[in-house]
Amino acid sequence: MPLTGFIASAFAAGSLGAWATSLSVRTWYPLLHKPAWNPPVWLFGPAWTLLYLLMGVAAWLAWRSRHPAARPIVAAYFAQLVANALWSVLFFGLRQPAWALADIAVLWALLVWIQAGLAGIDRLAAWLWLPYLLWVSFAGALNAAIVRLN
Repeated sequence: MPLTGFIASAFAAGSLGAWATSLSVRTWYPLLHKPAWNPPVWLFGPAWTLLYLLMGVAAWLAWRSRHPAARPIVAAYFAQLVANALWSVLFFGLRQPAWALADIAVLWALLVWIQAGLAGIDRLAAWLWLPYLLWVSFAGALNAAIVRLN
């Protein structure tokens, strides 16, 4: 699969998430109690754009390596895209932050597993994956705070 396929699959998951988010981010989300450290809404689009690009390149590097451990890492890459898109559907589409928190826990576990696998396959891929893992860690803490505050 070419690099564009990995990146396009990430952006496809992001597009589903953006579709689920579009109405609620303007109507419902502003009404929620959020912690003081909640980032401004305008930051999420650029952050996710960069993260989708980085994660696609990281997965492609693993796939291209033909390392014996690459196949399960690439499969997990596609599985985590489903969990990633599902989070937006649960949080914004269905307006269920607690359900989204359960999803992000599964997503985070997948990302940690992928991070560890990438570290053994391709160091650059592991470094490119790290911002995504850190962002989802932050997003999980934010999601938990929103559940607690609401």
